[in-house]
Amino acid sequence: MEYQEAKEKFISTWGSLGTLWGINKAMAQIQALLFISTKPLSMEDIMEQLHISRGNTSMNLRQLMDWGIVTKELIPGERKEYFTTEKDVQELARIIAKERSRREIKPVVKVLKEVSSIRDDGTKKTQELIKQTKALYDLTETADAMLNKIVNQQQNWITKSLIKLIK
Repeated sequence: MEYQEAKEKFISTWGSLGTLWGINKAMAQIQALLFISTKPLSMEDIMEQLHISRGNTSMNLRQLMDWGIVTKELIPGERKEYFTTEKDVQELARIIAKERSRREIKPVVKVLKEVSSIRDDGTKKTQELIKQTKALYDLTETADAMLNKIVNQQQNWITKSLIKLIK
């Protein structure tokens, strides 16, 4: 397989995987392109290489910056904006896990806490609702706490061990 074919295959595959970590295909493809790029890319570079519109590129770059995955880079003497992404795979995974927790898990934990804290009126249906949502709340909060401990560690023995287990 030659470079161009491998590049396109990687970007396409990463785009498909993007939905697993909560972003759309175009966002993931932009991040993949920046990830394998040897230099920061302008919006025009991204549009040209991925064959996507200016609006789609702009919107997705903004969202990637909101996630903390993509940053603007100033190049002296250039008027265009250039973009780059986190190159460290482990740091990238930490950023994604932290953001997913903030966007997805924390709101669920809040709702489960609220629902499981309703007044017990003594009926079986209310008691069952409290019991089951409390169990889900406890499980979700514990899982989120574990995820946060892993995410907040800078290359400690837990992170290294988990990565070795996965490999």
